[in-house]
Amino acid sequence: MYTILHKRPLNPSVTLMEIDAPLVARKARAGQFIILRVNETGERIPLTIADHDSEKGTVTIIFQKVGGTTFLLDTLEEGDALLDFVGPLGRATETEGYRRVAVVGGGVGCAIAYPEAKALHGAGAQVDMIAGFRNKDIVMLEEEMGAVSDRLFVMTDDGSNGNKGFVTVKLKKLLEAEGGYDLVIAIGPLPMMRAVAELTRGYGVKTIVSMNPIMIDGTGMCGGCRLTVGGEVKFACVDGPEFDAHQVDWDSAVKRLGQYKEEEHDCRLMKRFGK
Repeated sequence: MYTILHKRPLNPSVTLMEIDAPLVARKARAGQFIILRVNETGERIPLTIADHDSEKGTVTIIFQKVGGTTFLLDTLEEGDALLDFVGPLGRATETEGYRRVAVVGGGVGCAIAYPEAKALHGAGAQVDMIAGFRNKDIVMLEEEMGAVSDRLFVMTDDGSNGNKGFVTVKLKKLLEAEGGYDLVIAIGPLPMMRAVAELTRGYGVKTIVSMNPIMIDGTGMCGGCRLTVGGEVKFACVDGPEFDAHQVDWDSAVKRLGQYKEEEHDCRLMKRFGK
């Protein structure tokens, strides 16, 4: 059993939990993920490792309440325990050899962007971080992101925090004014990552995205997380979850993302009406 040591809401729909998982914490690296099960009848869901402390033996996860399992997970409190917590899975972020990096996070994707910025900053890179949210009321991890970047730019779609615009607007200005980057990492909704990829392609900047489709076993056996990269079929769980943004087949990725919309809708309705 994996005990919840700390829990706090980051905004009305996003929750942070610190889990006692010493074996996972010992080998965890930025960019990797875990797969958990709340109880014996629960489904397996993947969540990115938002942070870890190998000395304390803890792993931090951040999740958005969007489906039955995440709503169930959010009902647990400090002192409760998860049944399964498997990891670390996936390939870790490559951090060596970069001088200037831009890390772009969109919404809850900032929970994944944060540990990547932290790892790159710790490896000696100059890190600019751009975080985008719909409005100021759902901004999260601002202090944490600021601590692991040389410059943090928080953008809101409606300008309610004083900085209006999509993350691509700010990224374009930085690309034009700052002499470019060695690497851009984009993590968030598929349309945002696709937009970043299209922008950076024109500047010839290496760009990495974190692809987090449906994962079940986390070992490449089920094929649930397959996607096409550079004309080849890849599995996000074992080949990724990070890939060259300019090689991803975005049309097929968007199509796969929508294949469980009906089931997700039904699950939310069941949760809403207590069924």
